[in-house]
Amino acid sequence: MMSVNSVGTKETLEGHYAGQRKPLFNIAVVTALLTTLTFGIYRFWAKTRLRRYIWSSISDGRDSLEYTGTGLEKFLGFLVAVVVLAIYLGVVQMGLYYLGLTLFTEPQTTEQAAMQSAALLITVLAVLPLVFFAKYRARRYKLARTRWRGIRFGAEKGAWGYAALAMFHWMVSILSLGLLLPWQTFRLERYVTDRSWYGDAPFQQGGKWTALLPMMGHIYLGLLIMLGGGALAAMMNLPQEGALMAGLGYFWFIAGIVLYRVKSFAYLTNTKALDGNIHFEAEIDTTALVATVFLGALAVLLISAAVYGALGAGIFFAMMPAVLMGQGAIFIGVILVIAGYLLATAVISSLALVWVIQPILHQIVDSITVHNADELNFIEQRSFDEGADAEGFADALDLAAPV
Repeated sequence: MMSVNSVGTKETLEGHYAGQRKPLFNIAVVTALLTTLTFGIYRFWAKTRLRRYIWSSISDGRDSLEYTGTGLEKFLGFLVAVVVLAIYLGVVQMGLYYLGLTLFTEPQTTEQAAMQSAALLITVLAVLPLVFFAKYRARRYKLARTRWRGIRFGAEKGAWGYAALAMFHWMVSILSLGLLLPWQTFRLERYVTDRSWYGDAPFQQGGKWTALLPMMGHIYLGLLIMLGGGALAAMMNLPQEGALMAGLGYFWFIAGIVLYRVKSFAYLTNTKALDGNIHFEAEIDTTALVATVFLGALAVLLISAAVYGALGAGIFFAMMPAVLMGQGAIFIGVILVIAGYLLATAVISSLALVWVIQPILHQIVDSITVHNADELNFIEQRSFDEGADAEGFADALDLAAPV
């Protein structure tokens, strides 16, 4: 397959994804089992192995991406982040205790329960900026550890600025009942894009946030159908019809979110530029991508139900003789149950990666074209970026992406 075309003196590159289900599934299952056996410690090396496979499967037909991160630096970053988070949350709890608020006592009165709820809310709000901070730092690390044609990607410092901007826009989106979600999507994407680099060439995000408004149509329609179902059940005393209508609205709403994310991604990609004159185009088949998401998720859900159902039945029939045989047999039975559960979980998570995430990635990568790609030859290497905390905060807050 030749993915390079020339139009006059202008070269175009077409994205190509070459990953296969079987090798990715094998890596995912093995690394999931090793993660289980090491009580979660191997997960940093597991994610590194998965990324190296997936990155190497993405190319322009000639040159593949290269992931250069290591499990060790992710593990060390995680340890540092855990210590920082522990100190930070300790200071927050000390402040709450000084104000007479605490999460660690059983409330005896209604007033104490209200104060405990206030302490919980303050703790959540205190952690929320760290969530957005961690997301930006994780993205910066992945860019710093990604190379294409031997040239490193990178991103500027700006995690706290991103956190402040994200907090503001989430508040605005909530207060506007979601009407200003496109403004949030555009502003946050522009913030990270305008601080991203490929070698010594900067990315720029163009376009207007108002162009994303029409893409919200199915989300609004799903909400209206759900509200209609509720009104039908409450005002016309038709609970079954109302529940059916609300369920339809819910699935319409979820499909609307998927459509919005796909269409907004395509628009934002089409309005990006690199170094001012290298442009991108994403022609995504939204129907095929939405079908991939739903059919893949449905297949994984059905298999999960079958696997965990069989596991539950096996536990029931295995534990009955163990109970009759004594404590030793019960202990062995419990160990086998735990092992069975962990094995089932490893297989299911691997199927989700292979049947949902990889097909989505395949369709997106194959839809992307780089225009004026001959200008890439003039881009020079950027200095090495330490990669902040190597996604440590994202891992500590359990925010890290599957890959």
